[in-house]
Amino acid sequence: MSLATFDLTPLRRADRWHPAELAFWLLPVAAYLVFPDNLVLLTQIAITALFCLSLDLILGYAGIVSLGHAAFFGFGAYAAGLLAANGIGNPLAGLVVAALASAALGLVTSFLVLRGSDLTRLMVTLGIAMMLYEVANKLTDLTGGVDGLQGIEMTPLLGRFTFDLYGKTAYWYAVAVLFVLFWAARKLVHSPFGLSLKGIRLNVARMPAIGAPVNARLSAIYTIGAAYAGIAGALLAQTTQFVALDVLSFNRSAELMLILVLGGSGSLYGAVIGAIVFMSAHHVLSDMNPEYWQFWLGALLVVVVLFARDGVMGGLRRLSHAAGGLRKGAR
Repeated sequence: MSLATFDLTPLRRADRWHPAELAFWLLPVAAYLVFPDNLVLLTQIAITALFCLSLDLILGYAGIVSLGHAAFFGFGAYAAGLLAANGIGNPLAGLVVAALASAALGLVTSFLVLRGSDLTRLMVTLGIAMMLYEVANKLTDLTGGVDGLQGIEMTPLLGRFTFDLYGKTAYWYAVAVLFVLFWAARKLVHSPFGLSLKGIRLNVARMPAIGAPVNARLSAIYTIGAAYAGIAGALLAQTTQFVALDVLSFNRSAELMLILVLGGSGSLYGAVIGAIVFMSAHHVLSDMNPEYWQFWLGALLVVVVLFARDGVMGGLRRLSHAAGGLRKGAR
């Protein structure tokens, strides 16, 4: 079926912004006013949300499993960090360079990742991340190795907003980038391209029968997801002005998977909500119980899986449907 004969009305309807969504994006403003002393944490939440969004695009919508997504995050962080350390500290230029570098890495590796089954993809993505980790560890003259990349100096954002010690510029910068890329991802998943990705995830064998180039679509979304992850890494490098070796670690990839499962994969808002819940719980529990916070965080994840099988976002959907049914019954 060609686009000329395909009815795009349902997609346009789904692409409309609902009042609840608009209210959701007022939360960063409320958080800034309520928690002015925790802007560093809030900035980290925004960056993690963007990173999780990148994984959701390839896993939640296209069904490409990955345990090495930190490869693109770290690659983008080092690309932006090295650019700034060598005298080009323009934040937006750093984002562009990081996006292009990570997208190129994603495009090259996509041909390896898309071969084989899900288990094969897990092994390949993990292997790529491990190799990059060791390369960054050995190239101490370039990356700083275990000591990290230092000497990153950022110029004022748009020539006016300096990255201050209180983190105000960093916070609004990270939130603005998150919102713009979320909007772009939202447009993408509500397009015919996004619909074809869902079809591939649900039944990859039938998609070629309707003329969908499966490998090309998967390669494209994998490259886009890599670019998103690279931008998230660049934001981390620019806002902290430091790049540690752990940006490429397995722990970061595994934690990202946990966040997405917690929030609910296959939902852009699930990725963002998962980052908010996980990072907030991490902060509160580690303050309350520095020795055993991981136990309580693990218990939280188990409870969510037991009572909200599709993550927090899935639980919210069921509550919304139940409330809608009660309202109809009361009429």
